[in-house]
Amino acid sequence: MRFRPNRNGINSLMKTPEAGAEVQRVAERIKAAAESDGGEFRTDSALGARRWRAAVIGNYEKQGNAEGTRRALLRGLDGAD
Repeated sequence: MRFRPNRNGINSLMKTPEAGAEVQRVAERIKAAAESDGGEFRTDSALGARRWRAAVIGNYEKQGNAEGTRRALLRGLDGAD
């Protein structure tokens, strides 16, 4: 027997308010963990054509440069468990 995912069902599930709330919750946890060492970050989320999406955006000036922001975001990903 071969597994065939129900793509229409998965796509509709990924557009629910509950999925959006979970995406936003994870983005906020990443933001908070990234900010733990200083700096300012913000989140942005929206319902796209296929699913919810979110982004954590950093302030390069507070971190000193893009590499500092990258390190803070990676720390945030580690802390978002």
